[in-house]
Amino acid sequence: MQIHLDVSLDPTLGCGQAHRWRRSDGKWNGVIGDKIVTLAQSKQGFECEGCDDRKLILSYFRSDDDLDHIISEISKADPYVAKLARSCPGMRILKQNEWECLATYVLATNVNVKRIAKMTESVCDQFGKDLGERRAFPTPKEILDGRERIGECKLGFREKRFVELAERTENREIDLDAISEMDYEECIKELMTINGVGPKVADCVALFGFGHVEAFPIDARISKCLENIYNRTGNYRELSAFGRNLFGAYAGYAQEFLYHSNNIVI
Repeated sequence: MQIHLDVSLDPTLGCGQAHRWRRSDGKWNGVIGDKIVTLAQSKQGFECEGCDDRKLILSYFRSDDDLDHIISEISKADPYVAKLARSCPGMRILKQNEWECLATYVLATNVNVKRIAKMTESVCDQFGKDLGERRAFPTPKEILDGRERIGECKLGFREKRFVELAERTENREIDLDAISEMDYEECIKELMTINGVGPKVADCVALFGFGHVEAFPIDARISKCLENIYNRTGNYRELSAFGRNLFGAYAGYAQEFLYHSNNIVI
């Protein structure tokens, strides 16, 4: 299936937003929902194998985002980001499944991107629906039904909070549908009531899972970038607010350009 969309797969899928994509022989293999998909860049967008649900794929790549307008807006705010955007055309923010995004980022504490991907795949291998070559991301119930095997995933100190997350989500104590209706500030506040979710994880989940593209996550790389490029230092709240105030409604896109430009390895 040919998808006509202004998107560059390498920076979009390789910059650490989602953690189930593997690049081999110029193609990207991943799992979206219960579909194993293979994507190959083309002049008009990309070829998609393994899924004929065009709406699902377009939604995942946030096809409604007007990249020209977004780039124009964040470029007005800062010439440095304008230069980065010109050098990396077609990078998009993904719209991931809310549960999968939240659960994955609860695992993403004090580890690098490769380790996050390894833990995520281990969780899928232990609990997810068998799709053939790979497995789907497990539901909360699937995790709870097999919780005696959680030690096989080697999650370390994250193990207890991961099972707790599945329990609270399954019994609707954590209501993802309700969170999806919240504005950015409410979403962050609610996410941070979850064990294992601090400001950075909350911003990542708000951005990549709940579609709040005004979020501006801060990690060590972005913090150093803000210091070197903008002469800004401070705590998490101060730095994140600086990014949102500078770049406005599309701060998350500016953050990804900054992140991608600083030693991302695909």
